[in-house]
Amino acid sequence: MEIILKTDIAGLGYKNDIVAVKAGYGRNYLIPQGFAIMATPSNRKVVAENIKQAAHKVEKVRQDAFDLATAIGEMTLTIPAKTGDSGKIFGRVTSLQISEMLKEKGFDIDRKKISFDTEVKTTGDYAATLDLHKEVKHKIAFSVVSE
Repeated sequence: MEIILKTDIAGLGYKNDIVAVKAGYGRNYLIPQGFAIMATPSNRKVVAENIKQAAHKVEKVRQDAFDLATAIGEMTLTIPAKTGDSGKIFGRVTSLQISEMLKEKGFDIDRKKISFDTEVKTTGDYAATLDLHKEVKHKIAFSVVSE
């Protein structure tokens, strides 16, 4: 079953993408929740026209995301965490902590747009990916240190 996404859905696609999903997932979840519409020929034409008319706005949003990635640059964050004697972290480092650290530096990035490249279990240096736009992804380095 093909649907047209009305919002960005992690792991599935971005707004106005045409994606194939299982029929039950589309009919029972995505469409009733308002996350998607059926990809009928008329809906495809409507979405294509909307994309064409909003092209200049989309370019501005993409440029803003690129500027934000440039402003963040090669910044390295330091995340304090409670650790044991061996350096193993009690609990875990979350995207919310990264988001709050970026907010302190003046960058407002939603925690849902942050993903980790590897699982953070011990102190050390790691990287996270910021999904700023569907064409703009930015890696940010962070160090986990003992409190």
